[in-house]
Order: sequence, then C-alpha cells, then structure tokens
Amino acid sequence: MTTITSVNLNGIRAASRRGLDEWLEHEAPAVLLLQEVRATDEIVADLLGEEWHIVHQACDIKGRAGVAIASRLPFEAIRVGLGNGEPEVDVDTGRWVEADVALPSGGHVTVVSAYIHSGTAGTPKMDQKYAHLEKVTARMRELAAAGGRTVVAGDLNIAHREVDIKNWKGNLKSAGFLPEERAYLDLWFDELGFADLGRRFGGDGPGPYTWWSNRGKAFDNDSGWRIDYQLATPELADAARSVAIWRAPSWDTRWSDHAPVTVEYEL
Repeated sequence: MTTITSVNLNGIRAASRRGLDEWLEHEAPAVLLLQEVRATDEIVADLLGEEWHIVHQACDIKGRAGVAIASRLPFEAIRVGLGNGEPEVDVDTGRWVEADVALPSGGHVTVVSAYIHSGTAGTPKMDQKYAHLEKVTARMRELAAAGGRTVVAGDLNIAHREVDIKNWKGNLKSAGFLPEERAYLDLWFDELGFADLGRRFGGDGPGPYTWWSNRGKAFDNDSGWRIDYQLATPELADAARSVAIWRAPSWDTRWSDHAPVTVEYEL
C-alpha cells in the first residue's frame, strides 16, 4: 500500500508545536500534500526533517498560502505553479505544486498539492478565485488527457453538495458554496473524469467534514464543511482501498482547523 495524506496545516510552525510531528510519526504516510504552509523553504525542510524529499512553493505575499509535497519516495520530476510559461500573479503563488513520485513497484504516481482561494462573495477576491479556478481547470484537463495515475488533492475551498456542509441553507450566498463555484467540481467530475474519493468512500453523507470554523462551537457540534479532497484519475481511483478523515478527539487537541484526508492506494 502507498499512503497519501493531504492536509491544510494553517501554518506549519503552529501545527508542529501543537502535535503534527507526533501525528506524522504515528500515521507514517508515504506522501504528504500540504497547504497553507506559510513558511520559507528552510523552515519547511527543518521542521519536516531529512527523511523527506520536498518541493515547496511559498506565496509571494508573506504569511499567506504556501503549498508543499513531502515524500519518503523519490521524485522523478517536479512542476511548480500554474504560470504556463508566464509569471504568476502574486496572489496565485503558493497554490499549486506537482511531483511524479517513483513507486517501489515501478512507474510513478503524479501528485498535486492544491490550495484554492477562499474568496469573498461580491468582492474582487471572488474574481481572483474564479480566475484561478480557470487555470486549475486547464491544468486538470491536461492531466486527465494524459491518462495514468494522478491525484489532485488539497483545500479546494468549495463544498460540492448540500451533504458537504452542515449549514447549507445559511450559506447559499457564501463563498465556498456558490453555484458558480460548485459547477467547477461538476466539470472536473462529470467531464474530466476525476473521482471524489472522499465521497466515494464516505457514503451518502452528510459529511464527513474536513474543516470547522473557530467561531462558536462549530467543532464540538460537528458543524463543518467538506472542502478538502483527493481527486483521482480513473486508473488511480481503481487502486484506492480506503479513505480516512482524521478528526481530533477534542477541540483542544487539534493541530489544525482542517482534518487530514488520507487515502491508501494499492500501487
């Protein structure tokens, strides 16, 4: 089995202080797909340790975003960003990295760590999110056309269906649950053929959720959103054997406001 875990850290330094290191030692994934790292290359390498092969893109805006792939297996190739040969807009940096990870059984699996803008409905931030989603869709179309084993994973900041958000009625006009955003997921699933492994293995819902607001008693009441995904091409989806969403036993034992999404693949 090859275990791939994706998680939004909400800052790698804070997560490390709160228990990330112990969690990684216990779970021992082969590949880590990290979002909202919010640190430099040097800090990421120092905190994760020498046993990992790492590719990381920090955001050009200090203290924001940042994505990384850390693998116990070697990389065959890495690709950073969605600039398509042109310089990326600063708000789009720290949001997309890819790696071809060599497998002990031969061949490779392509893994992507993605962090989509959160957006704010009715503001320029929403325009930035849609522009970024267009770039993401173009790249996912290329990955789908190439075939093979690929997973696009991370904090996509979109809940797909009503079963993916506890208070869906109260968020119909909120960023993260707008019809225009959810339509991108429809396209990725229905047209491009990516499989939503969290839903495939998670049943009909509601949930399981992957993010809870720090306001009120959202975590205690499990009033969450499912916005963290592992989306696999058909060939890789066929190799998925289990999906686990690790929800901390209590609010004060969390090391992030997101839950890790872990998939075991028979590769």
